Amino acid sequence: MTKSIFVSSIFLSTVFPCSKFMKTKLVELDPIKPDSQILKRAGKILKNGGLVAFPTETVYGLGANGLDEEAARKTYLAKGRPSDNPLIIHIAKLEDLSAITKNLPVAAEGLARHFWPGPFTMIFEKSELVPYGTTGGLETVAVRIPENEIARKLILAAGGYVSAPSANISGKPSPTNARHVIEDLAGKIEMVLDGGQVSIGIESTILDMTVTPPMILRPGRITKEMIEDVIGPVETAEPMSGKDDQIAPKAPGMKYRHYAPEGALQIVKGEPLQEVAAIKYLVHEKIAAGYKVGIIASDETFSFYTEGIIKNLGGRNDEEEIGRNLYRILREFNEEKVAYIYSESFPGQGFGEAIRNRLDKAAGQAYLSAGEFLTDNI
Repeated sequence: MTKSIFVSSIFLSTVFPCSKFMKTKLVELDPIKPDSQILKRAGKILKNGGLVAFPTETVYGLGANGLDEEAARKTYLAKGRPSDNPLIIHIAKLEDLSAITKNLPVAAEGLARHFWPGPFTMIFEKSELVPYGTTGGLETVAVRIPENEIARKLILAAGGYVSAPSANISGKPSPTNARHVIEDLAGKIEMVLDGGQVSIGIESTILDMTVTPPMILRPGRITKEMIEDVIGPVETAEPMSGKDDQIAPKAPGMKYRHYAPEGALQIVKGEPLQEVAAIKYLVHEKIAAGYKVGIIASDETFSFYTEGIIKNLGGRNDEEEIGRNLYRILREFNEEKVAYIYSESFPGQGFGEAIRNRLDKAAGQAYLSAGEFLTDNI
């Protein structure tokens, strides 16, 4: 059964100067057989230049007409997103790729056949059909076909080309359910399609196909090893510094601090028991000083902690569970007004590389060596 409610809030006149209030309609949809009439109405909003948040298998996206410069402007304003941070265009059919790209490399078709629909984005030279507002001023365009049924049917209802960054305030943890979207964007967008909890929880892999060899700009569920099994060697980009204003990022998630909780997050690295000992020491110090402190732990270590607000990401080697839980846990720390967060490190191979990437970004590359800390303090 489809349910809908309205969520209203006062919104800054600098963002939508024509209206003091905007009603955001929240609609629940069956993720397997979504209501076609609801999707038709949502598609019409996008065709008319409005914004609709919707689920994908990775995170919830903030949808707009990917071929509409003004819709792109609204997307950046609603998120508070830097305008040089490009948007990904989502399509539903492989044959629609040619209209928004040019000079497609031969390897692209093989990758598309293997990984689309799915959590995989490729960057190509853009055609004149794609506005610079969508690409952050670049001559390239990022494209993917999502696997989520609601997402693909919405894209078709909207005309075939939907730009969609994560549906959150820029820099905050990405939304993995509709409640997260409402927390950030109620009153700023027209509609949220609630398709339940996402299945992956980490954004798509982004592969730049305009360079040789192709280069991974953002790791995700589709790993380097999986890509190389299809097309041979690929490279991985070095992280960009958000301090360099002269360089535009070629893909989302490269330049700016992302996924960050409101509390100061630090990753403690070392042997597992060293990490636990260092975190317990740090947490005790902060609590004694009057602060609320959070801990990101694992199945293997959860019971070792006795102070602080402890969150369990899952088994250290269960990357799927960790991926689904990460952003939810970071948002829970925001709700609990935690001032400091200490996280264990997690394995960084395969999909784990993407998880480590998101934790690193959330922490602003703030690390602590457990071994050195214990030597100096205990």
